[in-house]
Amino acid sequence: MAETSSTEEDHNHIPIEIISDDEMALIEAAFAFASTRTFSSLRSSSSSKLPLCTNALSITPLSKRKLSSDIEDLPTCKKKHTLSDSFLHRFRNKRGLSVTDLTSTEWCPKQMEFSLLLGGRKVNEAMRAGIARHAKLEQEVIQRVEVKVKSQEDYWALKFLNFIAGANQLLFEGLTRELPVIGFAEDIWMVGVIDEIRMPLTENDHNPILIDTKTRSRDTLPAEPQRRNGRLQLMCYKYLWDNLVADDFPSEKFFTYFGLNPQNNLCEDLKVIGADSGFSASTLDDAVRYYRNTCRMLAPAHDQLLLRYEYQKDHSLLGEVKFAYDRDWLKNQLRSCLEFWLGEQEATYTPEEERWKCQYCQFARVCPAYTNSKGTESPKRNYSNIKG
Repeated sequence: MAETSSTEEDHNHIPIEIISDDEMALIEAAFAFASTRTFSSLRSSSSSKLPLCTNALSITPLSKRKLSSDIEDLPTCKKKHTLSDSFLHRFRNKRGLSVTDLTSTEWCPKQMEFSLLLGGRKVNEAMRAGIARHAKLEQEVIQRVEVKVKSQEDYWALKFLNFIAGANQLLFEGLTRELPVIGFAEDIWMVGVIDEIRMPLTENDHNPILIDTKTRSRDTLPAEPQRRNGRLQLMCYKYLWDNLVADDFPSEKFFTYFGLNPQNNLCEDLKVIGADSGFSASTLDDAVRYYRNTCRMLAPAHDQLLLRYEYQKDHSLLGEVKFAYDRDWLKNQLRSCLEFWLGEQEATYTPEEERWKCQYCQFARVCPAYTNSKGTESPKRNYSNIKG
């Protein structure tokens, strides 16, 4: 898979590290947030801070809002080796599999299994710094306003309205951030949040560019396993995006799988927001219809995807890695991850050449891969509150 890198300075002078404690903390903490990342606000953009696309038009702030609500915590239960009791059914039923679930599984299926069965780790200072940085980037284009929802139908309608708002911002201003996506791919419902999407500045290119920003605690580029994980994440987003713009959203399957009433009346807040944004959405079915109509207005994502790496200390750019979308590679990765989630394959350990990950894993003491290779040696950090 071809990659090209560029920075403000020559990349040849930037060392490549294996990994740091803080960087691993960011990766592991993301596991715990895989299913609980939420949108708790309404948004309006600040057009003065955004690069305009070549055919930009004006749009009222109310049509570029973003909203959200919290969802419940994951249950904790023990694994059974039947499809009906698969991890997908038990831990993501009526919620969808997140893109972070997939990337966490690719990182280490056994760690993902332990995380589900024994509980994820708490957020530390490094993770808080990463969250704060992404919040800051979001605030550059989004104004948050709390919105209360009263039902699961409201919750999903809110996600659709957030997508519509973000898509409008992208089309009219050339950039949006923290865009929620809900789609059906590989016979699985998937959800995710795209860090950033930009419209190209050339008149003949109308394919949005998907971007993900990673923060680093050291001024170095990450090792290949982390870059591979980032590539998987962005390719998953493109796969979902392209399915959506091809109008591949099975509405009836959506209502059935998530146990939703399409004719359920939305809460008044969502009705008002829809009206202010230029469309009348009274029910969840209305919101889904507008969602699909918005997707039809969009072009497939650009085949060139972009990973950005920032130094956490001063937010300076460490490097940008551009790479091409590889559908065959993505399909293989998805199949491998889904075998774990569907109960078709036992969780495997991280490859021998990547066992350095174990030194930073909170579940090392209960993982045979680590204890067999290290004997009684202790991991670099002490975790004494693993839940059984």
